[in-house]
Amino acid sequence: MSDAPESQDPADLRVASRELDGRRPWLIPDEQVPYGHVLHAAAVQRCSPAAVVSRLAALGYTDIQHSEASLPDSVDLDDVPLIRDVGAEYSVTWLDVGKPVSLRQVLESAGQTDRGPATVARRLTALGYRLGDGDGAQSLPDTPHSGDPVLISTDRGSYGEWLDWGDEVPTPQVLRAARELRCSPYAAATRLLALGLRLPYTPEPADELLLRSSEEQDLRQGVRWLYWEPPVGHVLAVAQELARPAAEIAARLAELGYGRPAVPDSPEADDLVILSEQLNGRSPWLVVNTVVGLSLAHILRAALATGRSPSDIAGRLATLGHWLHENAKLPAIADEAEVRLLETVDRSFLDDVHLENVLRSASLTGRSPADVASRLTALGYRLPDEVEYPEVRGSLAGS
Repeated sequence: MSDAPESQDPADLRVASRELDGRRPWLIPDEQVPYGHVLHAAAVQRCSPAAVVSRLAALGYTDIQHSEASLPDSVDLDDVPLIRDVGAEYSVTWLDVGKPVSLRQVLESAGQTDRGPATVARRLTALGYRLGDGDGAQSLPDTPHSGDPVLISTDRGSYGEWLDWGDEVPTPQVLRAARELRCSPYAAATRLLALGLRLPYTPEPADELLLRSSEEQDLRQGVRWLYWEPPVGHVLAVAQELARPAAEIAARLAELGYGRPAVPDSPEADDLVILSEQLNGRSPWLVVNTVVGLSLAHILRAALATGRSPSDIAGRLATLGHWLHENAKLPAIADEAEVRLLETVDRSFLDDVHLENVLRSASLTGRSPADVASRLTALGYRLPDEVEYPEVRGSLAGS
C-alpha cells in the first residue's frame, strides 16, 4: 500500500514528501509528523508554519508534533540547518522539539552557519525550541568561534561525550582542548566560562606566562606538558620574572592540571643555568628522566660553565629533582675532553658498551680505543666484551 497522498496537487505532494521534492519517501499517515518537517516545509514553500499544519491536516496527517510555545510566524531557509539534529550520524533527523536543546546542538549549529552561539540560541527559542538551561541565550557569547565544539567534547573519537549546560569542565579537558585548538589554556578556559560552563579554578591573565617559556613566549609550550609536570627550570624562571615564590607558581600549575614539581625553598644563582639544556639560563629546560637519570655530560658541561665541581653540580641538581644513575662515577674535576667523549656515547648507564661503541667514540674523538675504554669504565659504564683494545689512535672521523 502506497503512503502517497490522494491529492495530486504539486504543493500537496511536496509537503507530504520527507524531502519536500514531491517524491517518495512519503510521510506515513499513522506516524507523527516531526516539528522540524513543519518548519522545513514552511521555509521552502515560503508560507507560515500554521499554513503547513493546516495543509497536512487536510491531507490526513492528524498527528503533528507541536512545540510548547506558539508557532513562529515565519521560517527562513537559513533556519533549516539549526533544526537538523547534529547528533544524527547516518541520515537527516529533525531536532526533537519535545526535548531540551543541548549545548552541543547550539555550538555545532553556530559553527556550521558561522553565527554566534547567542544568535543561534535566540533563533531556536523563537522557533519554539527550549534550551537545556532555560536561559542560555542570555549567557552565551555573540561572537562565533569554530573551536567551541572541541572545547565541550571530552574525546574527539567515537566514544567521546559532550559537556552540557552548566557542567563543570575537568581540568585535563581544558588542556586537551587547548592542545587540539593550538591556543593557550587560558584562552580555552575563558571561552568555556563564556559558554556558561564551570571550572574548578578561576582563570587568571598571568596563567599565560605560567604556561609558556618566559623567553620564547611560545603559547603552545605549556600544552606539551599535558601528561607530566613542568620542568623545574620553567617554574623558577617564571617565579623570577613575576617576582613570586617558586612554590606559589608550582601550586598554581597544579591547580591548572599539571604535575607539581618539587621546587627549592631558596633558589641559587646558578639554578637556571644548570637547569637549562644549553646552560644559558633559558628554555629548553631539563626534563626529569625517570629511567636512566641525568646525563653525565650535562653535569660536566654545567661544572665548566659555572666553575663549580661536578659533585657540587650533581648534588644541586639532585635537590632540584634530577638524579644521577647509581652506576655513574663522577670525576673530581670537569674536563672538556671528557665532555667531548661523553657526547659521542649513545649508551646509558643501563646499557652495555660494546666494541663497536668504543670504536665509534675513538673515531669521533681521535683517542685510542684503549683510552676510550679505560675512561668509560672509570666513569661507570659497563664494558662486558673481553677484548684487548688497541692503544693506537685512529684519525678523526671526516678528517
